[in-house]
Amino acid sequence: MKNIKTIALSLVCVGVLAACGGNNNKVAAPVDQGNGQTPDEQTVVVHPAATVENVVIANADYAFAVYSDALTSAKALKETIDTFVATPSEANFMLAKEAWLSARESYGQSEVFRFREGPIDALTKDEQGNWMLQDGQGPEGAINAWPLAEALIDYTQDMDGNEARGNATVYQAGGNIIQDSFTFPQITADLIREKFELDGEEANVTSGYHAIEFLLWGQDLNADLTYTAQRDYTAGHRPVTDYYTANNIPSSEANGRTCTSGEQGSSDEICQRRADYLKAAAALLVEDLQSVVDAWHPETGFYYQEYTKADDSAANLGAMLESMGRLSFGELAGERMSIAVRTDSQEDEHSCFSDNTHRDIFLNAKGIRNTYLGLYTRANGLEQSGPSIHNLLITKGHEELALKLKAALDTTMEKVLVIDETAKAGMSFDVQIQKAANQAHIYAAITALAEQTDLIQQAIDALGVSAEDLKQDTDENI
Repeated sequence: MKNIKTIALSLVCVGVLAACGGNNNKVAAPVDQGNGQTPDEQTVVVHPAATVENVVIANADYAFAVYSDALTSAKALKETIDTFVATPSEANFMLAKEAWLSARESYGQSEVFRFREGPIDALTKDEQGNWMLQDGQGPEGAINAWPLAEALIDYTQDMDGNEARGNATVYQAGGNIIQDSFTFPQITADLIREKFELDGEEANVTSGYHAIEFLLWGQDLNADLTYTAQRDYTAGHRPVTDYYTANNIPSSEANGRTCTSGEQGSSDEICQRRADYLKAAAALLVEDLQSVVDAWHPETGFYYQEYTKADDSAANLGAMLESMGRLSFGELAGERMSIAVRTDSQEDEHSCFSDNTHRDIFLNAKGIRNTYLGLYTRANGLEQSGPSIHNLLITKGHEELALKLKAALDTTMEKVLVIDETAKAGMSFDVQIQKAANQAHIYAAITALAEQTDLIQQAIDALGVSAEDLKQDTDENI
C-alpha cells in the first residue's frame, strides 16, 4: 500500500489498483485479477471531498454499471443458448453453461441494490404503460427467484428415482409445462411470464437465472440424508440429448441417439419444446434486465433522476446502508447460508443445479463491500470509483467507526473466500455443508456477516439517517 498525503481539496487514490476520480466516476487501466474474478480486496479509494450528495450519485453510477454488465452478459448467454439450440452439440452445451456461469458474476454484485424499493424490487408499468415504482412488483423474482419447484417446468425425479411431484395444483398428479402440449400448445415468453408463481406459490418459478440453470444442468440428485451420506461433488447431469431432434442431431454425435428426457427416450416434440422454453427464458432475462438498466441510465433513466436529487440524498444514503445490512444479515447469512448448512439441504443452496453457490455467496458479500468503498471492477477489468460511505464517515468525524466497518467487511471477504476457494478446489458448497470442518468455515462467514451488520447499524446512527430493521428478513437464529 502506498503512503499518501491529502492535499487541499484534491481527490487522491490509495492502493495499488485504485482509480483516481472526482465526483464523477473514472476508470483506470485494466486490472490483473489472476483468475479474472477476484480483485485485490485491500484496495481502498479515498475521496476527501465526500458529501452525502456525491456519495449517492456515485452509488447510482455503480448501479448503472453493474446492471449494464449483467445485461451484457445476459445477452451473451442468450446468443450462446440460441447457437446451442440450433446445433445441440456437447461443445455448444458446455459453452452455454459457461456463459451462464459468467452471467452470474456481475449480477451477484448487484443484489446490494435490493431492499430499498428501487427498480429491481419495484419497477412496473401503470395502466398507460409508463414505468413507475410499486413495492413488491419489480422483476427481481422473475430474474433470480429460488429455490424453484422445477417439476413445474420439466421432468424431474425424486431421490428414489421416481417421477417427482409439482407444487402447482394442476401438476400434483405429474406432468409439466414442457410435457403438456395439450394444455400449452406453444411455449412462449408470454406463457412463461404468465405461469410465474402459479397458484400463488412462490416456489413455482418459471423464469430467470435458475430456471435457465435447471434447463442446462438438470437436477443435482445427491441425497439429503445424514452427515455420513456420500454426496458427490458433481453438479446436475442433464444430457445434451435432451435437446436432440431428428433435424438437429450433429452427425458426429448421433450414434443412434435420439431425443431424451433424462435417460428415457422421448419424442422430438418434447425436445423441441424444451429448446423453445430455454430460448424464451433467456430472452425474458434480457428483457427484464434491460428494464432495470434503463431505469438507472444517468441521462434518460427516470429512477436515476429521482435517486440523485439533492433533496433526497439523506433518505437514499439511509437506503444504501439499509440494503447493505439487510443483504448481509437476513438474505445472505440467514436465507442463503444458515438454512442450507443448518439443515444440510442442497435444495436450499442458491445455485443448486450448477453447484455455483460459492460464487453467489462471494459476489453478494463483495457487492456490499463495493457499496461501502464506492468501488466496482467492471466486467471488462476497468475499475470505477467514486466518493464512498467510508470517506463520508471520516469526513463527518467518525474515522474509528469507518475503519472498524472496513475491517469487518475485509474479514467477511476473507471468510467467504475460504468457501469460494474450497469449492474451486473441488468441494462444492453442497458437500461443504455436510462436513464438520467446512461447516465451521461457513458458520465463521455467517458470524462475520452478522458482525458487519451491527457496524452498519452504527454507521446509520452516526450519520443520522433512517433505515428499517436490518434483521427483518430471516427467522434464523444467527
